[in-house]
Amino acid sequence: MFSPEEILTQSIAKGTAKTQRSLFTKFLLGMIGGALIGISFLANVRVSASIPASLGSVATLVGATVFPIGLVMICLAGGELATGNMMTISTAMYAKKISIGKYVVNLLEITVANLVGAILVAYFFGHFVGLTHIGVFKTTLITMAQSKVTASFWQSFVSGIGCNWLVGLAVWMSFGAKDAAGKILGVWFPTMIFVAAGFQHSIANCFLIPAAVFEGGATWGQFISNLIPVYLGNIVGGAIIVGAVYYLSFKAKATK
Repeated sequence: MFSPEEILTQSIAKGTAKTQRSLFTKFLLGMIGGALIGISFLANVRVSASIPASLGSVATLVGATVFPIGLVMICLAGGELATGNMMTISTAMYAKKISIGKYVVNLLEITVANLVGAILVAYFFGHFVGLTHIGVFKTTLITMAQSKVTASFWQSFVSGIGCNWLVGLAVWMSFGAKDAAGKILGVWFPTMIFVAAGFQHSIANCFLIPAAVFEGGATWGQFISNLIPVYLGNIVGGAIIVGAVYYLSFKAKATK
């Protein structure tokens, strides 16, 4: 396990490198990232819906246990995820390796690519294939989506903070591990906790709510109204609670 100072050094280097990739590469990896998060949420829906309603807490826990696979694949196999970048690239910005403008541009580029990947999964693997189109799977999907879109702006914002505090920690801990097994464990548990707690992840919602739209259980207006506060909350959780706090705490040794 690397020390926090060593993790910060890695995060700064990785964050800087992420902004230097070509737009084509960022878009491809961003689509992969969004698609993998979408697939992991699809798996969450499928396993949760398969458990009797009387065991609701068990269904929540099992679904939360499945969901982290998406972030694990992104961290180990390669992919770009806006919520992870909110933390990683912020450390490069605080270290003055990149400008605020580059930070914002990268987030916008990766977010658009994530959105495309997640919506493609929602339509083709969910609606077209039929995995979210019938019976209890459709009901569970719509129920999950409605729990997101009926939250107020500030509820969604604060929920987004809690989510990306944990996602930022998951990515941070993956940098600290020296082997694949350690990275998997480092990613798994913080991610599982945010799903079990019900916090809102903007890119996961880019799958969930459009999937509900395709099944007639939500609207695009609700999607946009949800995405804005959750995304802003995710930035606070990743860039401030993790990125800024750890940068200020460990920068003395990390930047020598």
